[in-house]
Amino acid sequence: VQLQASGGGLVQAGGSLRLSCAASGRTLHTYNTGWFRQAPGKERVFVAAISSSGDRTYYAYSVEGRFTISRDNAKNMVYLRMNSLKPEDTAVYYCAAKAPGTSWFYQSASGYAYWGQGTQVTVSS
Repeated sequence: VQLQASGGGLVQAGGSLRLSCAASGRTLHTYNTGWFRQAPGKERVFVAAISSSGDRTYYAYSVEGRFTISRDNAKNMVYLRMNSLKPEDTAVYYCAAKAPGTSWFYQSASGYAYWGQGTQVTVSS
């Protein structure tokens, strides 16, 4: 499956953005998916994840209550709605997908086999 993230941009603190992750090549409905982010000079870290059916969601503590992950399997899309953005949310955001059939450690980047190219989110103070 190929993934393409979009929707990033420059926004003021307190603003909102919605990131989109479009899948092609295969249908996404059997893949658990996640969003990660990487700030300059830092490691890639977990942001949010959603099960293949959409019935389970998980969030990093730093974004819980502000970000919402969702998916539309009919459209082969996964979204990340980001509200109340802070300067520390500035990073390149990546969507990732894990193929079915193995255990899912949603916070671990190494558990995802497929990655999008990333979209830059910059939050100004």
